[in-house]
Parts: sequence; structure tokens; C-alpha cells
Amino acid sequence: MLACQLFYRLFLNGTQVISLLGLYVRVYTVGHSAKNTSGRNTSQGQVADSLNTTGMYSIMRHPLYVGNFLMWLGLAMLTCNFWFVVSFCLLYCVYYERIMYAEEQFLKRKFGALYSDWAQTVPAFIPKFRLFVKSDLSFSWRKALMKEKNGFFALFLLFAVFDVVGELVNNSHNYNYFLLWMCGISGVGYLILKLLKHNTKLLQEPSR
Repeated sequence: MLACQLFYRLFLNGTQVISLLGLYVRVYTVGHSAKNTSGRNTSQGQVADSLNTTGMYSIMRHPLYVGNFLMWLGLAMLTCNFWFVVSFCLLYCVYYERIMYAEEQFLKRKFGALYSDWAQTVPAFIPKFRLFVKSDLSFSWRKALMKEKNGFFALFLLFAVFDVVGELVNNSHNYNYFLLWMCGISGVGYLILKLLKHNTKLLQEPSR
């Protein structure tokens, strides 16, 4: 029994590492991105004032989607169901393939040869670390916090829920208090950042 609990804890920690790696990829990408790039599409359509080719974009073309994949892969693995994980991977690819194709066509039309030359060298998903070029923009904590607060809170909330439910199912109370604390801290942080965003200009950066 003790061996099973130890294996479960190690497995849980492994899935957390995968998800946190995905979150790191997103935070690093967004924090170094220029204004009106690396964002969600707007009601007016796709937006790209410039083409990102440094930082994460120097080693792969779709770092945000790779980050998303890793974040949700870690959570999918918590089910311990091989076929569920496989299904998740397939559905993720099917869902985002059309989105990425549309985005690439938009960038190709807007930036022409500049985009084509970059796309021919940089892989879509699997990073080529030897191509890394340091970002020409400094890291913006304000932009990263504003854009990624939802993912940070959701990640720890879901991990905490899985942990609590797993302990209750096993009729145990050996909760992972680190996850519970991080869930609480990230939840409070989310609310504070939400209030700051809507009531102050503290998180705004005109150039980013």
C-alpha cells in the first residue's frame, strides 16, 4: 500500500512538471512578445502588427499551442487511462490544426517572404534549440501576469481537485497541501489581478 501511494505521488509530481513546463512556455512567450501579437483573435479578426521570430518563436512556430498541449497533457495523464490520453492528443491535433493553418495563411499573406523564409527554417512544434535567438524585447511581468493569470489558477485548481477526489475515493486524507496552498494563492492572485486590470492602469503597458 505504501509503495502504491509513493508511486502515485511520484506520478502526480511528474504530471505537474509537464503542465508547469507548458505554463512556463506560455509565460515566456507572452512576456517577450510585442504588442498585438501572440494573442487571441479579436472580433475584428486576426491581429499581427509584427512577426515574432525571436525567443520561443526562433525555435518553433507555435509555442503557445505547444504550451497549451503540455498543460492539458499533464492533466489528462492524471486519469491514468492510456486511451483517454491518446484520444486527448488526437482531438487536440484535430481541433488546433485548422486554427493553426488559418493563422499561418494570414501571416503568409501579410508578411510574405519574411514569413515564408522564417517558416521554412523553424519547425511548427518540435523545438530546434540550436536555432534559439534571444528575444529583442525585455520580459514584461505585467503582460505575462495579465494574460496568463487564468491558466495559472486553472492549473492548480484542477490539480488540487484531482488530489482531493483521489484521496476521498481511496478513503484517505493524505492531501497534497502544497497543491491546496498553491490553489488558494493562485485563486487570490487571480482575483487581485482581475480587480487591478478593471479598476487601475497598473498592469497596462502602452508599448506591450
